[in-house]
Amino acid sequence: EVQLVESGGGLVQAGGSLRLSCTASGFTFDDYAIGWFRQAPGKEREGISCISSDGSTNYADSVKGRFTISRDNAKNMVYLSMNNLKPDDTAVYYCAVDAFRSCLANLWIYEYDYWGQGTRVTVSS
Repeated sequence: EVQLVESGGGLVQAGGSLRLSCTASGFTFDDYAIGWFRQAPGKEREGISCISSDGSTNYADSVKGRFTISRDNAKNMVYLSMNNLKPDDTAVYYCAVDAFRSCLANLWIYEYDYWGQGTRVTVSS
């Protein structure tokens, strides 16, 4: 069974940093792109970053220069390093498996077939 488990969320002060982790199982991990999404209360789920099977990356404008996605295929894990966090970054963060090896630039949620349960990030001012 395909499973994705996010961890690393928590409460952080504005300007601080967190690293989120996504642990995957149940599929050939290095064959697929993996995305990170977030959803704040009352808002639609937003694609923020994706990493392709070849390691190429894509970022939403809202996080460019602050967030870094990476993957460790030996561990079946994907990470999202978040720096200079802002209150607007407060959301539940999800990782998801893309249907393909490479990411689409628009980070369209319907391309992603499997999702984790999410980890909550709260940024205080």
